[in-house]
Amino acid sequence: MAVLAALLCAGCTTVDTYFPTLRSFGVYKLDINQGNYLSQDMVNKLKVGQTRQQVRQVLGTPLVVSAFRDNRWDYVYEFTRQGQVLEHRTFTVYFVDEKLARWEGDEMPPSVVELNREALARTSGEDAWADQRSWLDRLWDLFKK
Repeated sequence: MAVLAALLCAGCTTVDTYFPTLRSFGVYKLDINQGNYLSQDMVNKLKVGQTRQQVRQVLGTPLVVSAFRDNRWDYVYEFTRQGQVLEHRTFTVYFVDEKLARWEGDEMPPSVVELNREALARTSGEDAWADQRSWLDRLWDLFKK
């Protein structure tokens, strides 16, 4: 009877309790993009002296505008997959006399255009490191050794 009670109590815990690197089975968690996704080409368009409207056209509407610090806009981006934060970036712009004075933040990813250019180079065979053999040929190489 004690063994049965122990098994019933153990059944109430999840796999995460004993193996935190594993996810619980049967529960699907959505991938979540939150905030402002900025790329390096957007940041490169910023120039000291731009108006707030010009900055908003380049970067979009900021996620955080504080009522107590109206000279600062914060752009925050976070990507969560299966409940785990994979990417978190912040970028802040500062205004003096309604003009852009400076900006700071995390390193931004390359532009979407640049990422597409790299992907095209890899898939079209322009990449010097690309393996042109099929998966069957690579599997055959493993057995030849």
